[in-house]
Amino acid sequence: MDMAPSAHPLPTSTVPTVNRRRVATAAALASAVEWYDYFVFGIAAALVLGDLYFPAGSSTAGVLASFATFAVGFLARPLGGIVAGQLGDKRGRKPMLVLALTLMGVATTGIGLLPTYETIGVAAPILLVFLRVAQGVAVGAQWGGAMLLATEYAPEGKRGVYGSVVQLGVPIGVVTANTVFLLAGAFTSESAFAAWGWRIPFLIGLFVLALAWYIHTRVEETPEFRAAERELSEKEKSEQTSPLRTILRNHLGTVLLAGGSFAVNTATFYILITGVLDYTTRELDMKRSAVLTVSLCVSLTQLILIPASAALSDRVGRIRVYAFGAAGIALWAVPLFLLIDTGSLLWLGVGTFVASCFLSIMYGPQAALFAELFTAEMRYTGASLGYQIAAVCGGGLAPFVMVLLLEATGTSMAVSAYIIGLSVIALLSIKVLADRARSR
Repeated sequence: MDMAPSAHPLPTSTVPTVNRRRVATAAALASAVEWYDYFVFGIAAALVLGDLYFPAGSSTAGVLASFATFAVGFLARPLGGIVAGQLGDKRGRKPMLVLALTLMGVATTGIGLLPTYETIGVAAPILLVFLRVAQGVAVGAQWGGAMLLATEYAPEGKRGVYGSVVQLGVPIGVVTANTVFLLAGAFTSESAFAAWGWRIPFLIGLFVLALAWYIHTRVEETPEFRAAERELSEKEKSEQTSPLRTILRNHLGTVLLAGGSFAVNTATFYILITGVLDYTTRELDMKRSAVLTVSLCVSLTQLILIPASAALSDRVGRIRVYAFGAAGIALWAVPLFLLIDTGSLLWLGVGTFVASCFLSIMYGPQAALFAELFTAEMRYTGASLGYQIAAVCGGGLAPFVMVLLLEATGTSMAVSAYIIGLSVIALLSIKVLADRARSR
């Protein structure tokens, strides 16, 4: 297997270090607040949204309806990736990132203010789905913009490290979302939390608009996009083929392979932070606050592991590190649920910690790997599509599939088999990507 890091290495950019650090910080913050807003829905879906917005039927039916709404956000993510990718490859990375942050802030705040089914009837779940779709479009547009701001400003030899600052937004978002929910639960009674306490994490999302304004006014467009833009005359610009059309015509295989390589990561991640939260509290009778605390502590470890694995990929190659993480997820899938099924907080922590380590090993180099699969004029579109395909096929459906598998089989080993199947797809996709890089 070829261990070369990329097929399209990003060129070195001569940018002052202070500018690089400012952009990297802005990209990391953009990713963190965006993912915070996105994750609070997943936690709320596991805890309260089923009863408040889908009250008819059994508790399982309510959770399934809530998780289906959670999945709708993932179905909308490719739309955000396509629209932002098209415009981002033609008009710039920064404007699309600002737009994505603004949309996410408005949608998340809207959910926090949304009346329940008891108040406005069937309009409540309809509006909830609409706002979740808006969240999906926003996060689909955000990842490519933040990732390219970081990697296209990075110095030679540090693409993985700079790309990992965007990936850190995920554990930061999880930690923050869990912390806010824990605090909301600690300072309210059970009835008050169900009535209004759960809304607090959503209303905090309004602060994302301030970050959008900061990026709009203080961050410059990436040097690589400006260089690519200068290479095209005005006539060439008017005749330029759509980046999406170019991707679909000439690079669809690369997009699908990228998505196939990453689906297991995003599926396992959402199983851990959302599916396991529902499973342990509803089926194993574990306390909500205790499970959230375990999830928070495990996520903190990713803040170290993600940049460490990214830095390692700068030295030994993206593919080698990425494939090791995918293999580890496959091997740990069965022990993971054997430990969770004990109902012990200690073994829950051990199981999810080891799984999180393998997820971090994959996630660290992923931004740089996807960026390097495509050239600058189609990078936003291609990388975003690959990422969002994985999100739809893996992450969005994972909690829903997990509940269905548990109901149909009565055993968590069915969920382990689901993870193993996705791991096999990931390893095959990685091998093909490596063989293609080697042939070039």
